Amino acid sequence: MTAPESEWQYPYGTTQRYHLQHVHLFASDIDATIEFYRKWFDAEVIWDGGVVGARNVFIKIGIGAMHLYDQPPRGDGKNAVHHLGMQVVGVREVYDRMKAAGLHIPNPIRPTGGGGGYFMLGAPDGVVIEVFEPGALRETVVRDYYGFGG
Repeated sequence: MTAPESEWQYPYGTTQRYHLQHVHLFASDIDATIEFYRKWFDAEVIWDGGVVGARNVFIKIGIGAMHLYDQPPRGDGKNAVHHLGMQVVGVREVYDRMKAAGLHIPNPIRPTGGGGGYFMLGAPDGVVIEVFEPGALRETVVRDYYGFGG
């Protein structure tokens, strides 16, 4: 999370700093939601575990990704999309630049383990974006999922 620019790791075999990596959905019955995407879209569960105190499931559908959050959608059955996940290289630099520009960032960077971190960003029309950088020390399956595989 605080690595100098010379040590930044670029995912997916590119030198691009930004990737729309996933959409994050609330799921009132996470197991039924997983089964729906498996049955109808050949989704593959890549990782199932806890993140910041809640069960999260990372799934791949083709080259795209989706995170499921074990919590019912907020509101009247709408608003199941919690946020868009924007994977970046150099999260501290991106955070500092966005904060200096006065963008709506309600909290500082939060560590996710393994050296990674994220912050939430308010975008136009009430869209929430998670700006994150996976940690270099995460388990292999998670690093592969984030584009650092061999």
